[in-house]
Amino acid sequence: MKVGFISLGCSKNLVDTEMFVGLFQKEKFEIVNCPEEAELIVINTCGFIESAKEEAINTILEMAELKEKGNCQFLIATGCLVKRYKKELEKALPEVDLFLSVDEYDEMWNKIEDLLGLNRKSKNTLDYMNRVLATGDTTAYLKIAEGCSNHCTYCAIPSIRGPYVSRPMEEILEEAKRLAQLGYKEIIVIAQDTTKYGIDLYGEPRLAELLEKLCQIDGFRWIRFLYAYPESITEELIEVVKKNEKICHYFDIPLQHFSDKVLKRMNRKSDAKSIEILIQKLRQEIPDVIIRTTMIVGFPGETEEDFSELYNFIQRTKFDKLGAFPYSKEEGTPASKLKEQIHYKTKQKRWNLIMKSQKEISESKLKEKIGNNYTAIIDGMTEDGKYLIARSYMDIPDEDSVIYIRNNGKIHVGEFVKCKIVDVNGYDLVGEIKG
Repeated sequence: MKVGFISLGCSKNLVDTEMFVGLFQKEKFEIVNCPEEAELIVINTCGFIESAKEEAINTILEMAELKEKGNCQFLIATGCLVKRYKKELEKALPEVDLFLSVDEYDEMWNKIEDLLGLNRKSKNTLDYMNRVLATGDTTAYLKIAEGCSNHCTYCAIPSIRGPYVSRPMEEILEEAKRLAQLGYKEIIVIAQDTTKYGIDLYGEPRLAELLEKLCQIDGFRWIRFLYAYPESITEELIEVVKKNEKICHYFDIPLQHFSDKVLKRMNRKSDAKSIEILIQKLRQEIPDVIIRTTMIVGFPGETEEDFSELYNFIQRTKFDKLGAFPYSKEEGTPASKLKEQIHYKTKQKRWNLIMKSQKEISESKLKEKIGNNYTAIIDGMTEDGKYLIARSYMDIPDEDSVIYIRNNGKIHVGEFVKCKIVDVNGYDLVGEIKG
């Protein structure tokens, strides 16, 4: 049977999907990239915020049409949306043959065998060592923990994915060695909060130690880690990033706000003063550091004064990368019960102001890079083949800017090159090969 997969949401979800593919491949199913060819379609959903839920439902409905008009015989939905709304989805979407919640992954294969009428009685479970990677031949994600125990009042992740559970370091390093042997040059260490890695297993954070051990594995050129919560970025972690050439000088720090009153209502562990000190320290200790963050506007009770604090902080701090989101009221979260909900139009207005400000900051920062030389990895090329698409240490795949380099026919995907930035193209850079 031909099986197609659709992975929605974050990179952590993508790793799960890669393990799903490995499971089907192990059982001799044929994996296809085109849903129209598939007889069985698996959709791994996201259910984090309203827009993600809408995307998941629309994707399920779109794939359900292939059951009527195409080759599809079976449709399976998995992931976070299913965990949150399984009973409701089963009633609302009879087109789906099997809903698998994230807490049913251990028995996933038995349920699939039952659905397909197989009697193999295989004892298959998801296996990090049996992933079929979907990120090309050079970059791979390395998931080091599952769940989250931070309990921010706006976030449903702890109720969906459960408390923070670190993977044993030996297991992670074994998987990393396999990725290096397969030829991957860049690994991106991920978890809901990488800086909490190890606390549940070892009684203390061990991310710095893990990164040092990853640096000792031959084959990797770049190592990154996402996401680093501000209160857990230690002196030790900063020092490890400074002294190891393989670790990219890139910190993704989800700050979410700057007003102390809002941060407290969000149940965040940092405050404005500690955030400001951290940003200054990072820039002082690592002069070429790239700092990326996300902010939420329109959180319940956010006053004009609170918003002004956030806006002014962004203007003076000038983050290299910044994403902002209007607050999404998620049922079951403490913030959804707060009475001081902000009107949609006010949230949208504040979001527009933040994004307009950041656009100007980004344009200015990109222009400053003209004339600079960088090492870049070649990820692909434009459809017409005229330009190579590359990234420097300053950018993560599918999220940040790229560097367009004219294709001379001598450079291949996966290679590292030296390039000089010669121009800016919107949010991206234009470079030329040096030497």
